[in-house]
Amino acid sequence: MRVAVTGGAGFIGSHLVERLVELGHSVVVVDNLSSGSLSNLGKVRDKVEVKIADVKDLEACLDAFKDVDVVYHLAANPEVRVSVTNPKVHFDENAYATFVVAEASRLSNRVKAIVFASSSTVYGDASVPTPEDSILRPISVYGASKAAAELILHSYAHLYGMKVVVLRYANIVGPRLRHGVIYDFLMKLSKNPDVLEVLGDGSQRKSYLHVDDAVDATILAAESSGGVFEVYNVGNIDWIEVSEIARIVSKVLGLKPRVVFTGGTKDGRGWPGDVKFMLLSIDKIASLGWRPKYSSAKAVELAAQSMAAELGLLRSHT
Repeated sequence: MRVAVTGGAGFIGSHLVERLVELGHSVVVVDNLSSGSLSNLGKVRDKVEVKIADVKDLEACLDAFKDVDVVYHLAANPEVRVSVTNPKVHFDENAYATFVVAEASRLSNRVKAIVFASSSTVYGDASVPTPEDSILRPISVYGASKAAAELILHSYAHLYGMKVVVLRYANIVGPRLRHGVIYDFLMKLSKNPDVLEVLGDGSQRKSYLHVDDAVDATILAAESSGGVFEVYNVGNIDWIEVSEIARIVSKVLGLKPRVVFTGGTKDGRGWPGDVKFMLLSIDKIASLGWRPKYSSAKAVELAAQSMAAELGLLRSHT
């Protein structure tokens, strides 16, 4: 097939592009490079078509999708904390951008399916493990923008007959990741190896999944889903506390810093809108034959090792 990957030069997107190329698909990468980088496509740069464009531009999307069968829509602003300071960013980059992608797919008269990268944040503070039929009660604008995007796609699926597969990702980690708690800890320790500041009280507990496992689940769901609109949680079978992540990252760098818990909210969250406890039920995706290869702790360790190497931190501290 010929497929388009929006955000294909980003973290998850670039890993997905590599796998799609391995599977023999013709791939168009659509990315404005605001957070992605062409260097992320190093292994397959000469095997894919790259369109440097913003997915909020309808004409650009129409051009990119004109010969495409499936759109993997991963373009978004992934930094949840932006919700607090600049909520419009998440509306524009996540909700409105998804509307444009859906409309361009409709107008293309060729796109048969959209595979959408959503988020566990759509559930908000839910009971765990959280199944797909839980009520969506996001507590951040990021989560709300992802939930809104899902509803837009739901209406397009039913009105225009396009198949839609929604993937509600847990925290995805691995090589090329440049945001989130692991990256934050690596940056802090590179500046001060003696002290590591942790936002919140350290008891925040969440599920972490290695990007290789996430890509496996994404492609399996896209190829196996038979419904008009299907939602799959994509997470791990276990979870891990932030304080343990701090220990793992410090160990990877060969450091033993003094850990200081500071900032955050009165109830120990890292920031307003942060979901303190997150563990998804993955029974639905598991029924297709998928299981994660790595535990949350192992995924964090592997991610920290690869990211530290990419950032040149291992040479500095070991």
